[in-house]
Amino acid sequence: MNFFIKLAAMVLVTISFNVVADTMQERTKPVGSVCMAGEDCAKTKSDDAAVTTAGRSGQAVYDSKCASCHATGAANAPKLGDTAAWSARIAKGSDALYTSALSGFGAMPPKGLCFDCSDAEIKATVDYMVEGSK
Repeated sequence: MNFFIKLAAMVLVTISFNVVADTMQERTKPVGSVCMAGEDCAKTKSDDAAVTTAGRSGQAVYDSKCASCHATGAANAPKLGDTAAWSARIAKGSDALYTSALSGFGAMPPKGLCFDCSDAEIKATVDYMVEGSK
């Protein structure tokens, strides 16, 4: 009988140890991981980022990012709808406007600090502003 009590105690200790070890591993596991460019995980992350930022309309980007300057004229930004301010810019052509928006111009930094905007979204926003300012 004494043998069975010792055996049961050893089984309980082993089970308890495994539960504690599993709990400790769960509590001390890394909270994140590093993914370097060129690795499969990096490709997946950038593909997902492109999907989440793609598809915003020019108006949506303007309303959320550009209006703070282009609705008020801050730092000499041409106001949306101001045909006089936009006419000379529009005359330069879409490609020149796209380049200015993507690379920055005067007080406007590249992409107007819209870090999550794709080039296509910036171009759509330029098109929206041009159409609203003719």
